[in-house]
Amino acid sequence: MQPNANFIDPWMQTIGLLSLLSSASGAGSRRAAASEGRQPACRPQVATRLEGVQVRLIDRPSRSTATIEWRDPRHCCYGDQLWRTSRAHVAGVCAMSGRPIRPGDAIYRPRACRPMPINSDAMILRSVLEEAPTL
Repeated sequence: MQPNANFIDPWMQTIGLLSLLSSASGAGSRRAAASEGRQPACRPQVATRLEGVQVRLIDRPSRSTATIEWRDPRHCCYGDQLWRTSRAHVAGVCAMSGRPIRPGDAIYRPRACRPMPINSDAMILRSVLEEAPTL
């Protein structure tokens, strides 16, 4: 019998856990589709519910930008995230009001940067943000 037969390599354990997590978020289905020769659906994942998310307007640096405090206890926290005006490309839910967002609606969304923020698919209706009090 080998002396370290029951030894669990922490690095391999970490890689294994990351693989499980990435397949749970849909990466496994993309790999399965690729192995079958099909193209996976390339649609952004848009939140339909925002449970526990707290969103506050901190500042309005310009007419087309807003600084947002985003707190999601399950995924991420951004203390001063810059959001820009845009038009919704897909249906979704306003992160501040919970109201539905339709394609074409005037919205604010997180500024695109590298690495992409975890909440990059979030949207706030422009009308809701413009009525929100600044901290």
